[in-house]
Amino acid sequence: MKAVVLTGLKRMEVRDVPEPTIKKDTDVLLKIEMVGICGSDLHYYETGRIGSQIIEYPFIIGHECAATVKAVGGAVTGVKVGDEAAVDPAVPCHECDQCRQGRENTCHNVRFLGVPGQGGGCLCEYIIMPQECCFPTNGKITFEQGVLCEPLSIGIHSVKQAHMPGRANVAILGVGPIGLSVLLAARSEKAETIYVTDKIDSRLEAAQSVGATWTGNPDRIDVASEILAAEPPGMDAVFECCGQQEALDQAFDILKPGGHLVMIGTPRQDRVSFDVDEFRRKELSVIYIRRQNHCVQPALDLIRSGQVNVDFMITHHFPLEQTKKAFDLVAGYHDGVIKAMISL
Repeated sequence: MKAVVLTGLKRMEVRDVPEPTIKKDTDVLLKIEMVGICGSDLHYYETGRIGSQIIEYPFIIGHECAATVKAVGGAVTGVKVGDEAAVDPAVPCHECDQCRQGRENTCHNVRFLGVPGQGGGCLCEYIIMPQECCFPTNGKITFEQGVLCEPLSIGIHSVKQAHMPGRANVAILGVGPIGLSVLLAARSEKAETIYVTDKIDSRLEAAQSVGATWTGNPDRIDVASEILAAEPPGMDAVFECCGQQEALDQAFDILKPGGHLVMIGTPRQDRVSFDVDEFRRKELSVIYIRRQNHCVQPALDLIRSGQVNVDFMITHHFPLEQTKKAFDLVAGYHDGVIKAMISL
């Protein structure tokens, strides 16, 4: 089968690799139809690592995907051959203390698509996944929407973890696909006002088109002062979605006492810092999101019901052979890109 293989920093090749085969009764053979490029994929593409997870080349990345079921193991009942499916890229062990506590997203033995030391990615024609990771879409959503179930599930999980009060005032710092997914999830949970910042004006325009109350570019204005002028008590929750120290500083400035900082972005540096005095005086809570937990089906349901429309995020399509061109486009934030899709 064909696969896109990372062979070095910013180096990719289309290669023929062995096709996977069903080995367990619960295995599902999936024909990949569409893959989305995620920010974490870019980390591996540009730097070869995320923290302690370091690529050994050659390696296949990619984890946002939608597929068609091509074959199933003998014990599979959740999907059948021919079904279209969204894919949860995480395979927990169900045995460790985290899994027993219902925290499969922090499973000690998780295998995740496209993560070094865990599993190869989905930028290839076929993959094997357990049936628990395959969510049939019953022809109700497109493959592109199936791909976007993965970032939307992170948005849903993040909003749940924020413990927002009724009629909450929230801010989202950075509105790439994850920040926009948080915005959609926050709107579905009836957030009262949603303040959004980004350094790319086209993304601010996209956020405004789907319900952001206020948008601001931190390269042109003091976003913290502007937000506090409009909302003097401060924010109930701030979602940091860009992995930048300056955004963390802004979050501490605009949170009200007792507020929640929800960190989702992945910094490229190994450490970040907080203003301890403000942290203490405001009695702030900070949580760092680890992917999502049991939110793929809720994401599917939101899209299928029409409660959220994710289509505006889909800005570019590329064939498998142009995957490197797609990665370079996304890495450079060119041409108004939000989400680039690879068709197989």
